[in-house]
Amino acid sequence: MSEVDYVAEPSTFDRVKGGTLWSATATRGAKPFRAVGGFFAMALDTLILIPRRPFAWREFLQQSWFVARVSLVPTLLLAIPFTVLLVFTFNILLLEFGAADFSGTGAAYGTVTQIGPVVTVLVVAGAGATAMCADLGARTIREELDALRVMGVNPIQSLVVPRVLAATLVATLLSSVVIVVGLVGGFVFSVFVQHVTPGSYISGLTVITHAADVVISMIKAALFGLAAGLIACFKGISVGGGPAGVGNAVNETVVYTFVALFAINIIASAVGIQATL
Repeated sequence: MSEVDYVAEPSTFDRVKGGTLWSATATRGAKPFRAVGGFFAMALDTLILIPRRPFAWREFLQQSWFVARVSLVPTLLLAIPFTVLLVFTFNILLLEFGAADFSGTGAAYGTVTQIGPVVTVLVVAGAGATAMCADLGARTIREELDALRVMGVNPIQSLVVPRVLAATLVATLLSSVVIVVGLVGGFVFSVFVQHVTPGSYISGLTVITHAADVVISMIKAALFGLAAGLIACFKGISVGGGPAGVGNAVNETVVYTFVALFAINIIASAVGIQATL
């Protein structure tokens, strides 16, 4: 085969999107920009297709149950030590100043604003999102997405949209569970280990933490879950290189999701602080 006859095989995502073929002679430096463009194109398509019918309810319920099942226990196991570490460190400072009555204040604010959303998305990204990426990656290398497109089924609408919404919903629900478990764990640790008065701990919960902070925390958890779902689905449907490429895509999903988590957390926290002042 001559060099003129050779044309690189397009990625699955390009074929799904109906985009133009990428030439094999394209420069390596343009690859990251194509990947970023492809991600935002898929994200835009996903958001546009969410309200459109038919909606894959069965796939959505199955994915929601799957993500919740694999994420619930690790989330609870992470929530308790994270909260206990926060309460322990904060109470040491308060005891030095003789203000142990405000131990519940720090526990509530830290758990609601940071620990709840962050712990949730760490588990969702490490367990649920990687499973989504592996599933879609396996479908991609078996050319199942091509078969769906030939049958007139949009893979974005039938596979990506339910998974993204499932990750968003489960992350939001798990965040509330983490907050409750974290506050209870902080109460037990403060009262029975550091000998804080139970009434003081409970009364301090609402000193600086209000309903607006809880709402912002839920919004942050939803954004984290949305980002994790989009990244996992994009890496899954754009995988290449056979089974080895699926493994690489799963690893990249975890790394990219964690990077996006901290970026979104900084922005959302800054906006939330300004909104609640």
